[in-house]
Order: sequence, then structure tokens, then C-alpha cells
Amino acid sequence: MDLKGKVAYITGGTKGIGYGIAEVLLKHGMKVAISGRKLEDAEKSASSLSSSPDEVLGISSDVTKLSDERNAIEGILDKWGHVDVILANAGVGHFAPIDELEDDKWQQMINTNLNGVYHTLKASVEALKQSKGYYITLASLAGTNFFPTAAGYNATKFGVVGFTQAAMLDLRPYDIKVSTIMPGSVASHFNNNTPSDSDAWKIQPEDIGGLVVDLLKMHPRTLPSKIEVRPTRPDKK
Repeated sequence: MDLKGKVAYITGGTKGIGYGIAEVLLKHGMKVAISGRKLEDAEKSASSLSSSPDEVLGISSDVTKLSDERNAIEGILDKWGHVDVILANAGVGHFAPIDELEDDKWQQMINTNLNGVYHTLKASVEALKQSKGYYITLASLAGTNFFPTAAGYNATKFGVVGFTQAAMLDLRPYDIKVSTIMPGSVASHFNNNTPSDSDAWKIQPEDIGGLVVDLLKMHPRTLPSKIEVRPTRPDKK
């Protein structure tokens, strides 16, 4: 894919991995829409990414609502006329032993992490058929490796991986490429983390952005449908 002038939509793009991906895509000549639940946050992040309103768009969208995602796609099409790349990145994590996990935390993870990727794809699939585009989910190594205190998070990320792989098979006949990226530890704001120098050993958001670019530039005959990525070396404590 020639990236110059292509349009990407990144959910949960106001900070962390989504923001880092947006930075990299803009550097490669793409136009980028980012969403967050609060319009003020989305517009502030969009302004910090680029001073040109023709390059970046901040959108208010709650991925737990299909109507919000449909409105987001409609806004992108109204502005640029097409959308070529969708990155379903929005996600939350709550961690506690299953007997202590609160029901509202379980429901929030299901609605955001799992229902969210479904809503984003349902809202964008017809536009992707037109552009013969690319749909990418941001899952996690927690989508293949289970661990204590993560029953809810594991359930959603295992679900995201399965959903994405099945959707890949459904959409190949339309020349839509579908992949899931499964990162390990990333220097982001996830789980109330504040990135600092102590996160230097982790994957950086721009590293995920570089991986996305590699996927987009790959020859169309080749599809890495599931990508695991982790820090080269674990933290030395």
C-alpha cells in the first residue's frame, strides 16, 4: 500500500499506543482520525499531532456504542471521502482474582475490549470494501497467555484474537486485509501507568506504529494475520 494520502482511523488514539501509531502514520504522509470518549481530549491530542486540520481529525466516540462508531466513520468520510486503515485500539484492563472482580469492571472490559472491536468493524466494513483496506485490532499477549488476576482481561483479549482471525477469513474475498497485533509490555498509560524512564526496556508506542507501517507496506499477496511482539529483554530488577 502506498501510504501517502491514505486515511486511517484509530480508536482510543488520544494517548499511549494509539497516539504513538498516529504519530508514525502522519510521518509517512497519511491522514489520521483519532477518537476518544471526550471530544475535548480528542481535539487536544489531534492539535498536538499536527497543526494542519487537513492531516488530522479528533472525534468523540465511545466504542461500546455502535451508533458512535457509525457516526465516527461518517465524519471521516465526510471529511476525506474514504477510509483505508482501521486500528481498533481502544481498551481497558481491570485486574483482580475472579472471586474479587467486580461485575461492573467485568462488563466494562467486555463492552470496550470485545464489543468495541466488533462495533468498529461493523461501522467501517462497507467503507473498507470500497477502499480494499486494512482492519487491525490491538489485542495483547494476554490473548494467548493466561495469568492470575486476569480472568476478565484474558477473556476479552482471547476473544479479540478469535474474532479478528475469523473476520479475516470472512473479509479476504473482498480484498480486505485483517490482522491482530498482540503486544507484551508497552510503555503506555494502560492500567494507570505513567510512562517514565523506568519503562525504557518496554516496547514503545512508536515501535507499534512502525510495525503497523510494515504491515501496510507489505506486498498485498502476503498477510501476517496474527503478530506477537514483546520486549527483547525483560526488565532487570
